[in-house]
Amino acid sequence: MAIFSEVATHGHEQVVFCHDKVSGLRAIIAIHDTTLGPALGGARMWPYRSEEEALTDALRLARGMTYKAAAMGLDLGGGKAVIWGDPRRDKTEALLRAFGRFVHSLAGRYITAEDVGTTVEDMAVIRRETPFVAGQAELSGDPSPVTAFGVYRGMKAAARWVWGNENLKGRTVAVQGVGKVGYHLCRHLADEGARLVVTDVSPEAAERAVRDFGARAVPPEAIYDVPCDIYAPCALGATLNDDTIPRLKCQIVAGSANNQLQEPRHAQALQDRGILYAPDYVINGGGLVNVSEEFHPSGYSRDRAYARVATIYDKLLEIFTIARDRGITTAQAADVLAEERIATIHRLRRIHLPRGR
Repeated sequence: MAIFSEVATHGHEQVVFCHDKVSGLRAIIAIHDTTLGPALGGARMWPYRSEEEALTDALRLARGMTYKAAAMGLDLGGGKAVIWGDPRRDKTEALLRAFGRFVHSLAGRYITAEDVGTTVEDMAVIRRETPFVAGQAELSGDPSPVTAFGVYRGMKAAARWVWGNENLKGRTVAVQGVGKVGYHLCRHLADEGARLVVTDVSPEAAERAVRDFGARAVPPEAIYDVPCDIYAPCALGATLNDDTIPRLKCQIVAGSANNQLQEPRHAQALQDRGILYAPDYVINGGGLVNVSEEFHPSGYSRDRAYARVATIYDKLLEIFTIARDRGITTAQAADVLAEERIATIHRLRRIHLPRGR
């Protein structure tokens, strides 16, 4: 991979490669854009197949965080960290603390948080080395329930746009991935009376959803062929691609996974099939909104966080309207919303401050 070319293409500001021999740490911190504020994004731990795959994931996720923060009206930029390793085998106190020291070396340009493969407890270990950690257990805590609430609100907005009624009772929702966010999403859907079809690479996770919510479980590869009203990708990204899109039997795609489209052109592929796509970085923005409330002048408030997350409903209706009026995909419309805000703030008049201020 031509690293500088890749970074320049997508406008990243900085990429930091972190290595510590003692702990075995191999990590990449990508900072995409700090126009609106410090880059905030989780630390993902995953057994990547190659260095190139790890870097690609970091770059894509960091860019997504920039757009997510901008679309949600937050004063934050986009960043992401990936730690190369199996969280079940390679995660140690030493590795997490070594990572924390690299985060601290960036002096607040990047703020880390929980992500796939890391936990609230891990953040507490990292915080022993740096204050630039969000998602503290005693404050916003686990972002999964709040993210799920935002996805649920987004689904209802999409339902209103497609069917003229936000009620999901009796609708069939196929949920791919029910480990964290997907599980909490199933709870909201079951409470409203939706019919659930679920899958997960972990048979135990799928069985829990069957037991707790009366869902029907199918093998992971079969989820794309399930006749349903809504397909909810809530696992890893790139599940919407040339192979899977032709197989979908739904009218709406709305889920919590990041980077759901394997390539940008797949938004058009969905639209061509008459499937409404709820852009991932907007509908799954609840976790970021929740974490951002830790920086509120009056301190974290759960009620305020949930109230802000609920506005994902309105954000998506705005995006669907932009897409219709401009004749573009919903993914492009979400980018328009985010990019226009970033550009406006970037053009604000610069004010000189005396030295020492």
